[in-house]
Amino acid sequence: MFFIMGINNGQKKLNFSQYMTCTCCGRNANIEIFMTYTYFMFFFIPLFKWNRSYFAVARCCNASAQLDPET
Repeated sequence: MFFIMGINNGQKKLNFSQYMTCTCCGRNANIEIFMTYTYFMFFFIPLFKWNRSYFAVARCCNASAQLDPET
């Protein structure tokens, strides 16, 4: 019998978008929030997620900053 399992990294774009001035380049930009995580899958079904990190990305210059998980 074969067991197909593994650990992988994932990224998900959250449903948040705000238009504001980028602190890196000074241009007006769309800011989007992404979540990165590590997950365990068994028979191609993701079961557990851990190491969640949140990032804000400015679309004008692709500058990114890590956010506090409580926010």
